[in-house]
Amino acid sequence: MASIHNVTEFIFLGLSPNQKVQKVCFVIFLLLYIAIVLGNFLIVFTVMTSKSLGSPMYFFLSYLSFVEICYASTTTPKLILGLLAERKAISLWGCMSQVFFIHFFAGTEIFLLSVMAYDRYVAIFKPLSYTTIMNWQVCSFLVGIAWVGAFVHSLSQILLIFHLPFCGPNVIDHYFCDVFPLLNLACSDTFLIGVLIIANGGSLSVISFIVLLASYVAILLHVRTQTPEGRRKALSTCGSHITVVTLFFAPCIFIYLRPSTTLPVDKMVAVFYTVITPLLNPVIYSLRNAEVKKAMKRLWIRTMKVEER
Repeated sequence: MASIHNVTEFIFLGLSPNQKVQKVCFVIFLLLYIAIVLGNFLIVFTVMTSKSLGSPMYFFLSYLSFVEICYASTTTPKLILGLLAERKAISLWGCMSQVFFIHFFAGTEIFLLSVMAYDRYVAIFKPLSYTTIMNWQVCSFLVGIAWVGAFVHSLSQILLIFHLPFCGPNVIDHYFCDVFPLLNLACSDTFLIGVLIIANGGSLSVISFIVLLASYVAILLHVRTQTPEGRRKALSTCGSHITVVTLFFAPCIFIYLRPSTTLPVDKMVAVFYTVITPLLNPVIYSLRNAEVKKAMKRLWIRTMKVEER
């Protein structure tokens, strides 16, 4: 086990070896990261300052937006800086920390999406008891469960790879540290660990995805009997949730529910769930949700009035 100290840093190959492509990617990903931070922060700030967005659904949405900022920040800044650096290196401890926080925030997002699905399920099937069931103590408890569950998931992932011996190759054909690229660099048999990682990360993604889709299908079948206005509102809300769920889970399942091998397409898929999905979250929720759009408009009007004074 002492051989783990033979490698003190890892070298990323990044997205492309072409210098011109790297410069173009630098500009693109810098703009995307700024949009991720500003867009999700706008949702958090809007929910916190708007009385009309005081329901549990928007409470969970604000936490989801906060998690998206943290999740993108675990990989994107390092990616952006690496696009201008000749040598894209990260220390062993930095690599392990990145693995932990990637899975921590991704796990938190998975549990939060499940909580949001439960919230919509209660709102549709038990509308008269909704405020009693989804009181603020319950909402806070569910958010706490999401954080704790994500911590346990991430800790189990990092414990599986932390004591692996890295005694030779240290080049990672990726732009961030993750479990499968590290398994390929370990100088020991990693078959069992790979199976455990799939059982942990892959099964979590698949089971959560199936449960989420099943709950939304049940909701959509139920709203057929409601009034046209109620059906329209439910379809709009559930449509936003289903879109976010699909965009997040599809690439995660592709990456983590297969043997511990790396494919050339993995980097592009990783860009999708670490950059594109956090970017689309505020776009989907703001454009498809009338209440959020109205609250943002009121916030903008208040801001303009303050500046005029």
